Amino acid sequence: MSITQELLKNTVLPRMVKVRQRFPVTALDDVAGALRQEVARPDIGGTVRPGMRIAVAVGSRGLNQLPLLVRTTVDEIKARGARPFIVPAMGSHGAATAEGQVTLLAELGVTADSAGCEIVSSMEVVKVGQLDSGLDVLMDKTAFEADGIVIINRIKPHTAFRGPCESGFVKMISIGLANQKGADACHAYGFGKLAEHIVDMARIKIAQTKLLFGVGTIENAYDNICQLVAVPAGSILEIEPKLLLQAKQEMPRIMFDPIDVLVVDQIGKEISGEGMDPNITGRFATPFADGGISVNKLVIRDLTDKSHGNATGLGVADYITRRMFNKIDLESLYSNCLTNTITRPALIPPIMDSDWDALRAAVKTCNARDLSYIKMVRIKDTLHLEDILISEALLAEARANPHIEICGELTDMCFDGAGNLLG
Repeated sequence: MSITQELLKNTVLPRMVKVRQRFPVTALDDVAGALRQEVARPDIGGTVRPGMRIAVAVGSRGLNQLPLLVRTTVDEIKARGARPFIVPAMGSHGAATAEGQVTLLAELGVTADSAGCEIVSSMEVVKVGQLDSGLDVLMDKTAFEADGIVIINRIKPHTAFRGPCESGFVKMISIGLANQKGADACHAYGFGKLAEHIVDMARIKIAQTKLLFGVGTIENAYDNICQLVAVPAGSILEIEPKLLLQAKQEMPRIMFDPIDVLVVDQIGKEISGEGMDPNITGRFATPFADGGISVNKLVIRDLTDKSHGNATGLGVADYITRRMFNKIDLESLYSNCLTNTITRPALIPPIMDSDWDALRAAVKTCNARDLSYIKMVRIKDTLHLEDILISEALLAEARANPHIEICGELTDMCFDGAGNLLG
């Protein structure tokens, strides 16, 4: 028996039960129809003129119904006699290569066939201005040379800083549409200055480029679009802060706090820029953002295939499994931290051979007064928080919450012969 096994041999795991967290339901019934209605406004559709070659900027986030949003936007531009094409707007993602970014789009369901237009991917940039601090303001060359630019993005809280604009139009303009070099420049002074820099850079780009409008979505707690707006380029800096406040109100959450052990089944770049959303877990990689719940020990069990080895975010966990560790592509992982200058998301926590070992290690080290009565929560990922598993110690709290439904009976966790969780 190894030293690790010897230390963990008397650690007991709690019984778990499935519960359903109920959040307000405010989804749009007809997303394409809502988008067509927005583009029909004179201040939106009127900016598109026959013959214009228009770059439609699409990022690397897993937006709900992204292929539909892209196809509808492309069709509306075509209906006005213009010639749309897609440009990836994802900074350094996709391993900071043109090919990698096209691959990321395809994995999000966006291809030339699905969109009905070509995809033009390049990491070339042009300088369009400079901040007072001396940082260059860079722009994707292909988008800059187009007759117009339209951006599609979700508005939501950022994972590493707070400001009037966080993750949304402004960040896509400043970082996404700046490719790796521009993202590198924007992050140069760290996340403590990012809220200021993305606004300053966006202001310059709006003034110096042919940005027409943005298509923005807000998603509810069930990861469905509950609001869709088109915003003229000149109004983005004014309107986005209001949309961000709405987005924060719509976010899901874990309705238990504090927690001794949080188990996250999977993290991934299509789930959050940080692999798992710290606004949910309370585990932030910088001191410039806060929120979420209090978690003593956090376990990550696996990495999604769509992440292609980019395990950004694992560094805020306390334990990971060897299964997950074996999927990590260090080149892809490190390209993120070298661009955004934050190394903590790329740090590698203690690696446990199996789920069985990882969960027992978290329980043993969670500093609870009674290790036989652990407050444990298990979630699939930070996008799916309706159905979760809780331990026996949280049952009384669940019964007292009118927004929580208990969906089964307490059962022991089951593992296969290799120590991996079943179900």
